[in-house]
Formats: sequence, structure tokens, C-alpha cells
Amino acid sequence: MELLKKHSKLSSSFFHVYVEVIILLSCFNFRCLNLLGLADPVVSGNATDKQALLDFKAKITGDQLKVMESWNSSIHFCQWHGVTCGRKNQRVTKLELQSLKLSGSLSPHIGNMSFLRVLNLMNNSFYNQIPQSIGGLRRLETLYLTNNSISGEIPSNLSSCSKLTIVRMAGNRLTGEIPAFLGFLSNLKVLSFYNNSLIGSIPPSLGNLSSLEELALTYNALDGIIPETLGRLTNLSIFLAAANAISGEIPEFLVRFGALRYLNLSFNNFEGVIPSGGIFKNASATFVEGNSKLCGGIPELHMLRCNLKTSSSNSLRLEVAIIVGSLGATLAFTCLLILWIGKKKEKQATTTSVENSVLQLSYQSIVRATDGFSTQNLVGSGSFGSVYKGVLQASGAVIAVKVLNLLNRGASRSFLAECEALKNIRHRNLVKVLTAISGEDYQGNDFKALVYEFMENGSLEDWLHPLIGMNEPETVRNLNFFQRVSVAMDVAHALEYLHHHCEEPIIHCDLKPSNILLDEEMVGHISDFGLAKILSTDRLNYSANKSGSLGLRGTIGYAPPEYGMGSGLSTKGDVYSYGILLLEMFTGKRPTDERFREGLSLRNFVKAALPERIVEVTDPILVEERVARGTPGVKNSRNDRHLRCLNSLFEIGLTCSAESPNERIDMSDVVIKLCSIRDKFHPTRLRHEVPT
Repeated sequence: MELLKKHSKLSSSFFHVYVEVIILLSCFNFRCLNLLGLADPVVSGNATDKQALLDFKAKITGDQLKVMESWNSSIHFCQWHGVTCGRKNQRVTKLELQSLKLSGSLSPHIGNMSFLRVLNLMNNSFYNQIPQSIGGLRRLETLYLTNNSISGEIPSNLSSCSKLTIVRMAGNRLTGEIPAFLGFLSNLKVLSFYNNSLIGSIPPSLGNLSSLEELALTYNALDGIIPETLGRLTNLSIFLAAANAISGEIPEFLVRFGALRYLNLSFNNFEGVIPSGGIFKNASATFVEGNSKLCGGIPELHMLRCNLKTSSSNSLRLEVAIIVGSLGATLAFTCLLILWIGKKKEKQATTTSVENSVLQLSYQSIVRATDGFSTQNLVGSGSFGSVYKGVLQASGAVIAVKVLNLLNRGASRSFLAECEALKNIRHRNLVKVLTAISGEDYQGNDFKALVYEFMENGSLEDWLHPLIGMNEPETVRNLNFFQRVSVAMDVAHALEYLHHHCEEPIIHCDLKPSNILLDEEMVGHISDFGLAKILSTDRLNYSANKSGSLGLRGTIGYAPPEYGMGSGLSTKGDVYSYGILLLEMFTGKRPTDERFREGLSLRNFVKAALPERIVEVTDPILVEERVARGTPGVKNSRNDRHLRCLNSLFEIGLTCSAESPNERIDMSDVVIKLCSIRDKFHPTRLRHEVPT
């Protein structure tokens, strides 16, 4: 019996040992499978990404378009609206929810989506701070948070996202200083903090961003000087630092930036002599007005002449600079030539840029890009043709395709020649023409189209007169006072360039809000320039074979009265259209409004109210801004700086829209007057008085 008990006990012990060994081996096998990559590696990752998305959804407090309704268990999370996953591991790589009228705070769990490469939340109403967990997105390449209401400081650990190439945070309420650690983001090409409340000076560490192409710091409260270290940013093509309190002299190194094509240093505290070389020779690309202590520069900048009685030290410094510049001119030219040749070869080898992607487009590729000219991709239509949004399959580049309304078949050579000329017209406030297409469609009909760069924020028409749904508040999209002034100046600069700085004057002939497009930074661009000439030739060729003639005379309400009486097209006709546009921008009323009947027009409506009843004709949205600023009771324009500014703008609009062409000023005078208004009503002060 004793032996039986011992045997039983021994058997039980062996059984326990056996079970433990089996468990250990199972754990060991599972772990080894993981180490060898044989176990499923995405289950936990997928669960983490899905949960992070659900946490993101939980923080959404407003969803007018019901976008988040697709985020449910009936479909895989990789198919949720705005979510893109990688093919191999089904991890979230893109979260693109731009322009969907979403509101809420940003979930701190967003940092758990460790495979995320693109985060695009621009043009929504997200608020509160950017969570520190964003530093966990080590694969993040592009970050778009433009035009929200995000507050707080720029996260300190954003430098952990070492693969970032684009950071756009314009149009928010960011505070604090620009962090020096951003200088560690060595791959950065675009850095935009346009229109925030940032303080302090520009960090010298930004000079380490050798790949940087765009630096946008306009409309903040920055001070100090432009650090000399920025002289290392030789790839910089756009530098925006207007409407701050930056001081010191304009750095000479900006003259040497061969890639620089747009520079805005206006409305700061710069002093001294404006450089005269490099980009400073191009008045349409350089803006320095609003700096009362600056002088010199080319005449087209309209700045004061420098006082000849400068100090001996300044004179000596100028002489030394001239001597050094002369001695180094040959060497500098040689270096620039070598760099230019190298960059040209590099550009030729690159196929990812939008311009290179569209050089050889065919009708078939345009059909594919626009999904067969789908109505869902129709952006707008007018007298010149219809515009479609397209995405090129080869590169993923987003383009705008304008299919022209043609009456006359053929004429491909003249059409392509005219379009080639348009491609060479470049100004920061003109929509860039990328290429032209001429051929036949699938039915054998003549097909001609222009391909433009795509403007993310739509047209000025969309912002002045947004389409309001039944359940949408009326202030979903609107422009504040200073944004309207800025767009008005953008359009004026572009028209001045077309009228006075091209080989021969270019008449637009159809200037109106729907032809003013706004980019990511809310900068205005004129579209459809030069089409009047192309299509008028088409109409003339057509009318040679048909009875009657179809003229291109603009749009009712914006076309000048002399066009209706048979007068020829002229730059003064564009000036009239600009005047009406300016009145519309600040009254919020179309010239074709139903109230303007029986002799009453938008122009007469405004003229009768100036100057004492200016509030009565001003856009109610702008009046609400005055209420928010605490000056609702001031109705006399003489006692209110804001109203004096409005009065001056309305007067420009009235002068431009005079009935007689001879009474209208030209666009060069308009630009001078607008600059004068901006000088008197400093944008840094205006901006902080207007809700953003």
C-alpha cells in the first residue's frame, strides 16, 4: 500500500512537470515565432491604430457633414473616410480630414498611430493645444493644421518627428516663441506659422534647415532681427515675414538667394537702405512698404529716397560693400552659374513636382485625372469654360483643368503659342499655368484645355457668399477685415503687373470674385488671365464663317458700361471691374443683388452713404467685428480709425468704377493708395483688433 502511494505521488509530480514544460515550450514557441517574424505582426498594431482613431472620433464635438458616421464597425477602419492604410501591414499611413467642418480637440492618442506619414486637418475648427504625443509620430512627413483655432505653444517634442518635410500651422492661435529645436528637422522644406500670435525673435537655429524652400511668419508679433544664420538657406524660394515688429537692416544675403521668387518684409521696423540686387530688382516679387525707416530701392517700390547726409560710418560701410561686391562679382557669378547648372540637371531628373508631372499630358491622362470629367470634380464654370479638379495618377499631383468653350475648330498652333506665352507670365498673385492640351476628344470634337496649379481654399466667391445649408451656421466661412484688405492688395498687385509689367498689356476682361482663387495661406491669385485674347481670336475666326459675332465682354455687373456700347477692350475696363469687386468685398453685396434695380446700383448705394452712414453699407460680418472690438457706437468715420480705413477703401472702389474711363485711375495708382492705407492703419494693430 505504501509503495502504491509513492507511485501515485510520483506520477502526479511527473504530470505537473509535464504540464509546466508544455506551457513553457508553448510560450517559447510563440516568442520565437514573433522573433522570426512568423507570427501575425499586425494584430496588435491594427488594434492600436483602430483604437487611436476611435479616440480621435470621441474628441470630435461638431460634425456638420456627418463624416464620422462612416467610422463604425460595419466596415474595416482602413475604409473609414479620410483614412489610408498601407497595403502590407494594414497600418494607418494617412489621416486626411481637411475642409470637412469638423470641430473638437485633438486626441492625445493620435501619437499611437506610429506608421502615420500624412496628417491633414486643415480648414476645420479644431481647438485647444496640439498634444505632446505628436512626438511619437516618428514616420510623419507632412503636417497640415492650417486654418483652425488651435492654441497653446508649439509642442516641444515635434523635433522627434525627424522625417517631417512640410509643417503648416497658419491661421491658428498659437502663442509663445518659435522653438529653437525646429532647427533639428533637417528634411524640412516648408515651415508656415502665418497668422498666429507668436512672439520673440526668429531662432538662429532655423539656419540649419538647408532644404527649406518656404518660410512663412507673416502676421505674428515677432521682434528682433533676421539672424545672419538664415544666410545658409540658399534653397529658399518664399520668405514671408510681413506684419511683425522685426527690426534692423534688411540682410544683404537675400540678394544672393538665386531661388528666392517672393519676399514680403512689409510693415515691420526695418531701417537703412533697401538692397538693389537680386530679388529686390523685381517690384512684383518684393514687398517692403510699411517700414518708415527704410529708403532707396528701385523706383517701382515707391519708397522714399535716402538722405544724402548719412553718417560717415554708413558711407564707409556702403563703399566697402560696393568694393567687396565688385571684386566678388565674377566669383559669385561663377558659383551661381555652377549651382544653377547643377540644379537644372537635378530638376530634369526629378519627376515628382507638379510642373514636371504635367509637361506631356494627353487628353486620355486628363480624362483619368478628372475621373471622366465627373460632376463631383467640377469646381466651377463660366464664360471661358469649366474647371475640374484632377489628380495625376503617376505622381499624385493635384491640378485644376480648365476645359475651354470653343466655337472654331483647329488653330492648335496659335492656341499652343498663346498658352506658351501664358506659361512664361509669372507673378505670386497669378494662378500658375502649368501646360496646355490641344487635340480631339473620343468623339472627334476639338478639345483644348489649360492645366493650372490647384488652389486649396477655393474662390473669393465661396468666402464672400458661402452656400448655406439648412443646418449650417451662416458664419462657417468668412473673411475678417484684414484678410479682405490683404486679398484686395493681392489682386491689385496682379492687375498692375498684367497692365504695366508684361511685354504688352494683358487685359483680363472678366474680373470677378469667382476668378480670384485663394491658396493655403489665403493669398489671392487671379485666374483666367490671358484667356480673353485666346478666346476672342476663336470667336473672330468663328464669326468669319457665321453670321453675327460673339464678343467677350465680361460678366453682367462687373463689365464696364462702355463695353455695352461697343467700345474696345482696355485696361480701364479691368479697373472698373476691380472697383466693383472692391465694393463687393466690403459691403458683402453682389452688384446683381435684387435691391439694385430702377437706377440704383452697388456703386450708387455706397456713394450715397459716404462718409456719415458708412456702417449702413458695410458687410454685417465686419460690423460684428467692430462690436467685438468694443466700438459699436462710433458711427462717424472721422472718429474711428477702422471706419476711416473703410471709407478710404470705398473711395478707391468708387474712383475705379467711375462711369467714364477717363475718370478712372490706373492700377499703379491703386497699389500706391492701398499701400498708403496700410501704412496709416498698421496691420499688426488691425490684426489684433479683429477676430481670427
